[in-house]
Amino acid sequence: MQNKGLIKFFAIVFTLVSIYQLSFTFVANGIANDAKEFAKGDTSKENEYLKSMGEKEVMNLGFTSFTYNDVVEKQINKGLDLEGGINVILEVSVKDILKGLSNNSKNPTFNRALSRATKERKGNQDYLDAFFDAFAAESNGTVKLASPEAFYNRNLSDEIQLNMTDDQVKVVLKKKVSESIESAYGVLRERIDKFGVVQPNIQKLGESGRILVELPGAKDIDRVEKLLSSTAQLEFWETLKPDEVGNFLVLANDALKKTETKATTAAVDTTKAAATDTKSKINDLITDNKTADKSPKDLGPIFSKIDMKAQSMNPSFNVKDTALINSYLKRADIRALLPAAASNAKFAWGKTNDKNKDITELYFLKGTADGIAPLTGGAVTDASKSFDRFGKPAVSMQMNPTGSRKWEQLTGDIAKQGNMVAIVLDNVVYSAASAKQAISGGQTEISGNFTLEETADLENVLRAGKLPAAAEIVQSAVVGPSLGQEAIDNGILSSIIGLLLVSLWMVFYYGRAGWYANAALIVNLIILFGLMASLGFVLTLPGIAGIVLTMGTAVDANIIIYERAKEELRAGLSLEDAVKTAFGWKGAMRSIIDANVTHILTGAILFIFGEGPIRGFATTLLIGIFTSLFTSIFIARFFIDNDIAKGRSLAFCTNITKNWFTGFKFDYLKIKKFTYAFSLLVCILSFASFFTNGFDQGIDFVGGRTYQVKFDKPVSAEDVTKVLSAEDVFKSAEAKVIGTDNQLKITTKYKIKEEGVAVDKEIKEKLYNALKPFFAKQLTYDEFNNTQEGKSFGVVQSMKVGPTVAEDIKTNAYWAVIGAMLIVCLYLVVSFRKYQYSLGAIAAVAHDVIFVLGIYSALYKFMPFHMEIDQHFIAAILTVIGYSMNDTVIVFDRIREFLGGKSHHGSFDQIVNDSINTTLSRTLNTSLTMILVLSIMFFFGGDSIRGFIFAMLIGIIVGTYSSLFIATPVLVDTMPNADKRQIEEEHNA
Repeated sequence: MQNKGLIKFFAIVFTLVSIYQLSFTFVANGIANDAKEFAKGDTSKENEYLKSMGEKEVMNLGFTSFTYNDVVEKQINKGLDLEGGINVILEVSVKDILKGLSNNSKNPTFNRALSRATKERKGNQDYLDAFFDAFAAESNGTVKLASPEAFYNRNLSDEIQLNMTDDQVKVVLKKKVSESIESAYGVLRERIDKFGVVQPNIQKLGESGRILVELPGAKDIDRVEKLLSSTAQLEFWETLKPDEVGNFLVLANDALKKTETKATTAAVDTTKAAATDTKSKINDLITDNKTADKSPKDLGPIFSKIDMKAQSMNPSFNVKDTALINSYLKRADIRALLPAAASNAKFAWGKTNDKNKDITELYFLKGTADGIAPLTGGAVTDASKSFDRFGKPAVSMQMNPTGSRKWEQLTGDIAKQGNMVAIVLDNVVYSAASAKQAISGGQTEISGNFTLEETADLENVLRAGKLPAAAEIVQSAVVGPSLGQEAIDNGILSSIIGLLLVSLWMVFYYGRAGWYANAALIVNLIILFGLMASLGFVLTLPGIAGIVLTMGTAVDANIIIYERAKEELRAGLSLEDAVKTAFGWKGAMRSIIDANVTHILTGAILFIFGEGPIRGFATTLLIGIFTSLFTSIFIARFFIDNDIAKGRSLAFCTNITKNWFTGFKFDYLKIKKFTYAFSLLVCILSFASFFTNGFDQGIDFVGGRTYQVKFDKPVSAEDVTKVLSAEDVFKSAEAKVIGTDNQLKITTKYKIKEEGVAVDKEIKEKLYNALKPFFAKQLTYDEFNNTQEGKSFGVVQSMKVGPTVAEDIKTNAYWAVIGAMLIVCLYLVVSFRKYQYSLGAIAAVAHDVIFVLGIYSALYKFMPFHMEIDQHFIAAILTVIGYSMNDTVIVFDRIREFLGGKSHHGSFDQIVNDSINTTLSRTLNTSLTMILVLSIMFFFGGDSIRGFIFAMLIGIIVGTYSSLFIATPVLVDTMPNADKRQIEEEHNA
């Protein structure tokens, strides 16, 4: 081996640098464990402890030292599936941004285009591009983007001119939308920085308007969702006086009686509601009448929903009824009943309080013709936590000079009129108060039923500023810390067992050469982890699976080299010449490079199209390929060359295994009709299952919500499904046992197309109320839903995928699989210079994919683990494609070698059979090591990746079969007869 000293130097340097990089992870983990021990499960104490350690020296190497903050930045970061916490993808509403840029245009064509873009948006298509297509279709040239009905207005007067073409306007709009998304990113970044979690991560996802937010260790899910999705749209409105709207509710209620189904009846006296004193109508309606008539009466759609026990000045309703009441109040015929003085009235709901979370007040706000509040949050220059005159938490605000003047005028007006000013944040009335006189100086306060955490969050969002448009949570994942620790334990266990078994097999089969391969494997793992730490990659549970798989691939190259060296020794070469040939391009290197290029191509496609943990899997797989090549080729050879130099014998086998798989004379092509028939039958049955049985599609592909719930006793999945599928719960839901019989995975598509924190909370409350009877010990809502250190029962993991995100994921998956097959086949055409090799490979890969899909379609209802078609499954399929190509390339390389040489005699088919038989030891050994590590992960890797590993396990087994019995026969059958005759003549001359 040339430049042995230089390679040895680099190997030592890489190993030492990797150990140095890993030392930061060990130190950071030690301090994190100290923080957990100190906090005893209190998250705030744990975070405070870690913050206090930030600038303290925790690592001193003599020539340099590092603080805890330095160490954390250099450690291997764990993904949320290992760390626990919250991961959300927010989508900034480009639709709202366009509305704002159009100055809220009322043009029918423009608004139809917005609606059409929402409905017809394709997978992976940005909303803005979908809008451009929809606008062109709707306007058909009658309305231009630069027209006053669209974007030629005072908001864009400096950038859009009336004579501009649509293409010119599109450039401006793309710039403006990009600026708005950047602004939203900045606002969210500021909010998150003040939230208080360690190592938050926020990043824009291309130009899609989506923003990824990861909060490791965050526990209060509802609080996080509210903080992130709040637009912080602060407005100050005058309220309408009771005598301005008192009669409206009576008229609206009477009108609705005629158009709605009969309202619920109750023994309540409504005579006061019909009193002529309109000023007291609302008060009368919500007063509990002690002299109520005992006979049931039809109260009407609105009055039947009013909570008569609520002690408030405004009519109060149950939160679950607000959507229904809103639908009534938005109707044009109902709004027409408003008096002329209140024709622009706005309706808003009040903030609920902890004592009665189910009840909210309905406020009547004095609207304006343009719908813009008299004073907005843009006037607020500062916000801080405070306490009101009753000692309750509040938020104080200071306004700029212009805002101060408007505030003084507004408070002066309400002092004269006797009404109130309502402080509204994101369409929720936080407080409403009267004023005895005008308030100067621009100082005001938001008070109400706040907790200290709520005032801290309110201060945070007000100081960070408002979002340019609504940001809805379109995808989320919550992992409890206990589940994350379980995943780590399972990952470590499967890694150790996999490492031991692979190492033992290599020693058993290859003797001392096996020890050399194991030494290379250890160095490979050290360098792999070191690179991950130095490059800042995040370790995920699929990433651990990728590392365990790397153990199989790490010895793969050694197996190919060792098998070739054995062949050369049997041919009579000396050990030194056999090793040189095996490590040469005409020996094993060509097969190794071809096989690993196919791996790299599929891994790269997986990285490009994958998201989150799947990208982590692709990352570790790609790094592992390069580190495995380096260590297998160079590290193991140091020891082999050392043996040669010292005159030691090296047989690359043991006494037991020296004759294994030698002298094999199987005729693979003779049985090709049977293998074709078998594979064709499997494909036909698979397609039949696709159309009759379908697939268990995960929410990644169809959208929905999943909750992994752990109970304190065994439960029946059928009973839970029945309860959750009731009309008053989710209408449709599915519960499956995951792991043990006290743990279920619950899936529902209920209201998945509706966005907003309120919808998310409603679903979690429904889930909690429906599942309460299944627990022996009752849990509170917070104990059930939120994640705490050491949490044993309740929701331990949850995930939400919106329909638009699901469509994008499905599109990415489709192109990933098709792209991987095409790119790898194109490489094979270039490498082998004959399309028949590529055709054989594509036939084998297509066969493998159909086979695995068929098994998943046929068995998902019967297997004791989940077999969902989701992102993890696509990662498995791409991995199967890579390994199937690997096996096929090893066989094809030997066929090319035998056909290209002239040392083998016989017919074309006989030469091909000889080629396969001589590679059988390589093929079976490489497949066996992969099957070995995959089996370990299947049994010890944990429930969450069992279906993912099963797909790869089946794929590797089927891939080994197809490379021998499908790819090779297709290659032979598609080879022109003239080429076959020419090869036979050359070999038998």
